[in-house]
Amino acid sequence: MQQPRDFSLYGAVDLGARQAAAQRRQQAAQAAQAGESHAGSAAGDGTVVDVTEETFNTDVVERSRTTPVIVDLWADWCGPCKQLSPVLEKLAADAAGAWVLAKVDVDANPQLAALFQAQSIPMVVAVIGGQLVDGFLGALPEAQVRQWLTQVLAVAEKLGAGSGQPGGAAGQGAVDQDGQAEGAATAPGGAPGAGAAGPGGEQLPPAYAEARQAMERGDFERAASVLEKALAETPADPVVKSWLAQVNLLRRVESCDQAAARREAAEHPEDVGAQLRVADIELATGRPEDAFDRLLGVIRRTSGEDRERARAHLVGLFDIFPPRDPQVTRARSALTSLLF
Repeated sequence: MQQPRDFSLYGAVDLGARQAAAQRRQQAAQAAQAGESHAGSAAGDGTVVDVTEETFNTDVVERSRTTPVIVDLWADWCGPCKQLSPVLEKLAADAAGAWVLAKVDVDANPQLAALFQAQSIPMVVAVIGGQLVDGFLGALPEAQVRQWLTQVLAVAEKLGAGSGQPGGAAGQGAVDQDGQAEGAATAPGGAPGAGAAGPGGEQLPPAYAEARQAMERGDFERAASVLEKALAETPADPVVKSWLAQVNLLRRVESCDQAAARREAAEHPEDVGAQLRVADIELATGRPEDAFDRLLGVIRRTSGEDRERARAHLVGLFDIFPPRDPQVTRARSALTSLLF
């Protein structure tokens, strides 16, 4: 079994804003569908659920705090998926609630596919207490799947999940209701949760909490305003700088038609603005290397103002990450080679 690692819906860019927005959309959908059965309860008792980007927080992250969740990433065109899915559904029914099977159609939910870094399907992963703990690729025989599940449930018992007690993985880096790692000072992108303590146990400045609350409301303009003021007062603060870079990224992506942007970038590779927009989308959906490589490509084949525009955008994206992040280090090295 692999060691558990912190689990977060939006990878490097996760200040709670996207999770909160997804929760609001989910609540609205639930209100509109009052009286109807949950889409994923087709199995009759809720042991098998169909998960979307909107319902992911509730059906996987939150649910995994009390019951192990097995995530099956599949697609309709995938032959091995059609072999494995019935096996998983049968085992879920046999388990009678000991664990839940969450099915993710990767074609309909590309951000979830990016989250799990699904290079091939079928892909099956186990989430316990908000943590991704183990997984496998391919259509394994039922006996091997049973053996793997036994190991997963053993891990769940050790972490205290599956006992029906919320927060069973406390202290293990479990994800809270906003998708943030509990017990951790910062989110993957360097953004602490509202009211969180700093590395030395000190309370973080009020501006951080105010900015976080604004993002949870989806008020990115207010969040940016608060962070810009804080950065003006403390220009050397790397955390505020990182937060502001993330908020600005979210502002750009939230107002962007992603499908149209990708199509425009593919049809017009010479359009620097189109390439910048898709780089933003790639980073926001957990693909920083793709974003960096795209911008490095623009810098490589342009000159003058276009080249400087792409360079400045790339450096701005670097601000989202810790200074010694290996992906940033690699991209900085490539940028230096291109410029000098």
